[in-house]
Amino acid sequence: MSKPRILVARAIFPDIVDRLRQHFDVEDNPGDVIWTPAELAARLADKDGALTTGSQRIDAALLSAAPRLKIVANMAVGYNNFDVDAMTAAGVQGTNTPDVLTETTADFGFALLMATARRMTESEHYLRAGKWTKWSYDMFAGSDIHGSTLGIIGMGRIGQGIARRGAHGFGMKVVYHNRSRLAPALEAECKATYVGKEELLRTADHVVLVVPYTPESHHTIGAAELALMKPTATLVNIARGGIVDDAALAVALREGRIAAAGLDVFEGEPQVHPGLLTVPNVVLTPHIASATVPTRRAMAGLAADNLVAFFDGRGPLTPVNQPART
Repeated sequence: MSKPRILVARAIFPDIVDRLRQHFDVEDNPGDVIWTPAELAARLADKDGALTTGSQRIDAALLSAAPRLKIVANMAVGYNNFDVDAMTAAGVQGTNTPDVLTETTADFGFALLMATARRMTESEHYLRAGKWTKWSYDMFAGSDIHGSTLGIIGMGRIGQGIARRGAHGFGMKVVYHNRSRLAPALEAECKATYVGKEELLRTADHVVLVVPYTPESHHTIGAAELALMKPTATLVNIARGGIVDDAALAVALREGRIAAAGLDVFEGEPQVHPGLLTVPNVVLTPHIASATVPTRRAMAGLAADNLVAFFDGRGPLTPVNQPART
C-alpha cells in the first residue's frame, strides 16, 4: 500500500521532515521558496495532506485544484490563512498548534510592551548614530510599567499569560475586554477586571492586542479607537495584521495622539506601511513572537503529529473544523 503524499510548504526543521518521511511520501521545500498561489495549487494537485506555516492561503480556488487533499496542518496557532468554511465544505480537515507557544508568545508580548514603554528602539538608534554626548533629565524618558494600568483586548491563553506577568510580576492593574467574560476563577488568577472596550481604551496606560483575526475583528483599533486612548498610552499588537489600521496608527504616532506603539504583525506583511517606517516612536519586529528554538520545534512537531494521527485513523489532535467524513 502506498504512503499518503504530503507537501511541506515551507522549510522546517530537517529532522521533523525526516520523521514525516517515515509515514508519508514527502515533497518539501528546503530552499524556502515562497510559491505563488498557482504554484502552491500545482504542488497540491496530487497531495493528500499539507503542512503549512500561515503564509499559504487555503481557499476554495486552491481546494478545487487539489481534489485529493484531506488535511492541512498549520504550524501556527492562528489560521486566518484558512478559509475554514470552504475547507469544511470540501471535506478538508484543518489543524493548528495551540498551547505550545502560549508562554513564549506572552514573554515576547511583555518584552515588546517594555521596549515600547521605555523607548528602547529610539534610544538605541540615537546611541548608534553617535548622538549621545551628555546626560539630560528628560532624555528618552518613557512611561512606567510597574503600577500602571494594563489593558488587554483578547483574553485567551496568551492574553491571560500577559495578564499574569503584569499583575504578579509588575503590580499592574489589569483590565480586559473579550467576546465573553472569563470564569471568576480565571479572573482571580489573572487579577483581571472585565470592562467595556471604550472604558479600556480610555483608562489603560498600555494596551495589548491578542485577538484572533476574523472579518469581525478587522481594524479593531482604528482612528476612532486611537482617539479614545490617553496621549501618554502605548499600544502593542502581537495578534495579527489587520487587527490595527496601520495607516491610522502611523498618523496617530506622528501627531502624538498616543505615545508609542510596538508591533510584531502588520497588514499585508512582510510589507510594512511606509508611514510606520518614518516615525521614531514605534518598535517594529518581523512576526517573531513565537521565535524560540524550543517553541518553533514544538509547533513543527505538533503539526507533524496532526498529520500522522489523522492518517493513522486516530483523528486530528488540534482540529479547527469538523468536516464531514466520506
